[in-house]
Amino acid sequence: MIKNFRHTSLPVTLTLPLTLLPSSSLSATRRLVGGAALVLAITACASAPVPPNRELQAAQTAIDSAEQARVADYASPELGEARDKLSAAKAAVAREDMDDARRLAEQSLVDAQLALARTQANKAKRVNEEMLKSTESLKVEMQRNTGVRP
Repeated sequence: MIKNFRHTSLPVTLTLPLTLLPSSSLSATRRLVGGAALVLAITACASAPVPPNRELQAAQTAIDSAEQARVADYASPELGEARDKLSAAKAAVAREDMDDARRLAEQSLVDAQLALARTQANKAKRVNEEMLKSTESLKVEMQRNTGVRP
């Protein structure tokens, strides 16, 4: 059925009821659409998984920062764990186990951050101890100079 057909620039609406198509064409069309959907679903599942590049880079950057902060002097086990987990994450990428690679890269990042935090805490503790010693020696020196005994 054709509606609003004029020779002017007015909109034209064409509507064809589905009953005009033979039922065998309709079922063939449905099978074709269903088959296409199935092929798309299989293709989507079969596509190569995306490696966790951002997580791997973040872990590598954290390890590099920890090494520059001389973490190995204070928190060597944690830094070693971070390196091992980063290597394992890269191996997981090579065998296309991206979930494992992402998990290991994130753990590597946390281990490197922990190593850096422990190093900073140990350095701060050492500075604090040195300041306490200096304060004590200043007190002793002041008492010696004033003649007051502790």
